[in-house]
Amino acid sequence: MQAAQQENIQDHLRFIAERLETGTFLRLRRMINTLHPAEIAHMLEALAPEDRIVIWRLTGPELRGEILVELSDEVRNTLIDVTDTKTLIEAVAQLETDDLADLVQKLPEFVTNQILLALDNQNRRRLESVLSFPKDSAGGLMNLDVVTVRPDVSILVVLRYLRSRGSMPELTDSLFIVDRTDHYLGTLPITVLLTSDEQQPVDELMVQDLQPIPADLPANEVAMLFEQKNLVSAPVIDGNGRLIGRITVDDVMDVIREEAEHSLMGHAGLAEDTDIFAPVFISARRRSVWLGINLVTAFIASAVIGMFEATIQQVVALAILMPIVASMGGIAGSQTLTLVIRGLALKHIGDTNARQLLFKELGVGAVNGLLWAIVVALAAGIWFDSILLGLVIGVALVVNLVCAALAGALIPILMLRFKIDPALAGSVVLTTITDVIGFIAFLGLATLFVQHLSQ
Repeated sequence: MQAAQQENIQDHLRFIAERLETGTFLRLRRMINTLHPAEIAHMLEALAPEDRIVIWRLTGPELRGEILVELSDEVRNTLIDVTDTKTLIEAVAQLETDDLADLVQKLPEFVTNQILLALDNQNRRRLESVLSFPKDSAGGLMNLDVVTVRPDVSILVVLRYLRSRGSMPELTDSLFIVDRTDHYLGTLPITVLLTSDEQQPVDELMVQDLQPIPADLPANEVAMLFEQKNLVSAPVIDGNGRLIGRITVDDVMDVIREEAEHSLMGHAGLAEDTDIFAPVFISARRRSVWLGINLVTAFIASAVIGMFEATIQQVVALAILMPIVASMGGIAGSQTLTLVIRGLALKHIGDTNARQLLFKELGVGAVNGLLWAIVVALAAGIWFDSILLGLVIGVALVVNLVCAALAGALIPILMLRFKIDPALAGSVVLTTITDVIGFIAFLGLATLFVQHLSQ
């Protein structure tokens, strides 16, 4: 199914490219406006900047607000820059409160002020309520459009109330039950509502096992709750236990996607919203920072090698085998680093089990070190006809893989304590450590036996 979806996307992109080349915009406009806003956003991010502007101007005004919500920050900003204020206000005015709250924080201040003035009093208060919470919290994620009922009414009264509303918010799987002061009491699942006797009171059918989410709970922990409990929606309460909104699974999916992109791009030292078609000099400037950091670490590793220059000159085989030690240590350390970063993100690792994990990873490093040390030692010994050389590289491999496991486990934990993102900087630090320790272990041991190795 995913392959079919990808093929469909490529078909759309080919159609767009053909119509842009021939200048036949009428069919292109019709095709674009039949797509879902998320699909259009995907297309825009896959196009060159000048083509994006053309497609953006072909999209219907009723779609533009939702398209802006789906776009990455960088691509969104380029389209905002070519859109007049009136069009922007019209585009976002009809958005749901949670989407509007996400968007207005990324718009120019004068545009945000114009949007607030354009809203009626009720919607302005709702928006300001959401904006009062940090973006990466439950309060920042929540939608204020909730359906509440009292516990002392019957199912019949609830059904009449829903009919009078005429519609319900999207992804409503439960109604929230509150008292007269809006304190959260429980939920009434839609399935229970539709299958129960109309005369039964709500309080007899109320489900109380769904715990409300505090408004200040971090967004990543909200996502974890939804994943663990398979939630579709969940109530959000303030510090006094009053119901103030709800979070739905589509909001949580955005959080999960952003975290995944942050982790993936962070390993390369890039922001998760980086535009793949950004101008050459802008892209080069961003990447040059981490290339510079990597160059510094490479010089450190080279300086370590330089300390053993005399040994390498006497035994040329050392220069050939050095990359093996560094590479094996880097891979082993990266495995541990990735595992620990994931464990920290999912709250699987804490003060109670960090030491146990550390000893486990040291054990893994030792076992793998011994296993591959034997393989490499035999290969090197046969290749260069030197048992001693094989023994030296074997011992160096064990040392480096154990140290790599230790570094991979400790680096993310220590970085978090110093408020540094391990997904962004962990791999750079790890590579430096494994290279330096690998070279010192291998070349240091070789220096001790250089007279025997050179014979």
